[in-house]
Amino acid sequence: MSGAATGVKSVKSAERVLDLLEHIGEMPDGATFSELSRHHNIPKSSLHALLDVLTVRGYVELRTDSRTFSLGLRVWETGQAYQRHHNVLREAKTTLEAIVARVNETAQLAKLVGSENVYLAKVDSTHPLRLQSEVGGRLSAHATGVGKALLAHLSDDEVIRRFGEGDLQAYTGNTITSTDGLLDELAVIRNRGFAIDNEEYTPGVFCIAVPVFDTNGASTAVSVSVPTMRVTSAGLAKIIAVVSDASLRLSGRCGVREPNPLLLRLAQSDLASAALQNVIESGRYRLPPMDGSTPGGAG
Repeated sequence: MSGAATGVKSVKSAERVLDLLEHIGEMPDGATFSELSRHHNIPKSSLHALLDVLTVRGYVELRTDSRTFSLGLRVWETGQAYQRHHNVLREAKTTLEAIVARVNETAQLAKLVGSENVYLAKVDSTHPLRLQSEVGGRLSAHATGVGKALLAHLSDDEVIRRFGEGDLQAYTGNTITSTDGLLDELAVIRNRGFAIDNEEYTPGVFCIAVPVFDTNGASTAVSVSVPTMRVTSAGLAKIIAVVSDASLRLSGRCGVREPNPLLLRLAQSDLASAALQNVIESGRYRLPPMDGSTPGGAG
């Protein structure tokens, strides 16, 4: 997002460097000089100079065989430094592994950036059929569990500022497609403590997500994704309890001294089941009735 779009004073050369890095990062086969020049409308002399600096500093590499530019090692090194500055990310992998060990479904950690959530960490289940997603990927927050879990901790005015007051993009037949509808859903999430992605971005995938807190508030969110063919009410209730407990533990390791009271309740199995029963009875989502079964592979 450009400085002009965020209201921050724009510095053209800095904007161009960041635009180039982001563009190259989205091209798995690299980007040619002509593609970069055409897409960003940068004079060739200026583009040569920018790419030369990025190449010398190691942020961009030129593949001599294809004459394409790809991201360099320094981008990876700088990205790794992010983990040294953020406690939650350092602790995340162990937490996600513990979640998967208990429910054997894919667990992810994400952060809210503008109107999107960025996936920071992921641990897969052992099932052949599981969620296909990538660390570093971005999705619109209104259509994901982690996104809505974090949006619920913003004011309505801030949500409107990020999304506007018009229509929202539909990814499936279940996606929330208006800001008013999103605000209504966020109000429900604030009361119950967890968010649901009811096949709203990816058909056939159901998700439960809760926020993770640090000393600055709800900084990230953790989720568990389940193919709908393995969804059962007892399995979802267990997931609610497990992710709530995991969030409390991860928040504690990030310096939070007062646990979130809603998550403290949801971490108790009987109260997690009661919370899910309330969701089922609300009729807001298509969920199986309460039963005694567990999802396939759950531990």
